[in-house]
Amino acid sequence: MRTIVTGKNIDVPDRIRAYAERKLGRLERYLDDRTDAIVELSVEQHRSAADSRIVEITLVINGQTLRSHAAAATHQAAIDTVVDKVERQAVNHREKPRIRSRPIQEKRLLRQLADGTAEPGRDQNRRIVKTKRFDIEPMFEEDAVAEMEELGHSFFLFVNAENEHLAVLYRRQDGDYAIIEPIVGGAYSPAAKASPRVRGQRAV
Repeated sequence: MRTIVTGKNIDVPDRIRAYAERKLGRLERYLDDRTDAIVELSVEQHRSAADSRIVEITLVINGQTLRSHAAAATHQAAIDTVVDKVERQAVNHREKPRIRSRPIQEKRLLRQLADGTAEPGRDQNRRIVKTKRFDIEPMFEEDAVAEMEELGHSFFLFVNAENEHLAVLYRRQDGDYAIIEPIVGGAYSPAAKASPRVRGQRAV
């Protein structure tokens, strides 16, 4: 972790600088050498003597910023308080589940499949509460369109009778239809390449 100690309109004594660097050293067990820690010390004359020394710490972790500050009678006391705060933030940041960012095209596709206008990942607390299983029979794409319209859904899962591949039919924003065919390993079979499209459909 790289630590930078600066003063806002003040000169930082070497003993205060060393104290801040030593205190921040305990965060290294949570952070790697790509993390920047910026410590800014200042004095606000209009405050009472008990909280006139201000210390603000900014952590930049993988492009994300964590920031906290504290005020005390001395800079050492303020450093003690603010380091405790940012340590808790660093722990929470480390333990927070990571969700891999999706490619732009995939995000756009998921928005098209969504029934509402909410962005994917907008509510991270939502969870799967029900699993539904049903029998599925192969059908042609035109039949899948008719079935989806009859159900009033914006997408429809079916097995394509032309190639026996699992497929997802969905309605595009322009009113046309499109089909997603998941292929394990990313290799398209000749049958999948030759599969006819729904009339009026344009490429995704």
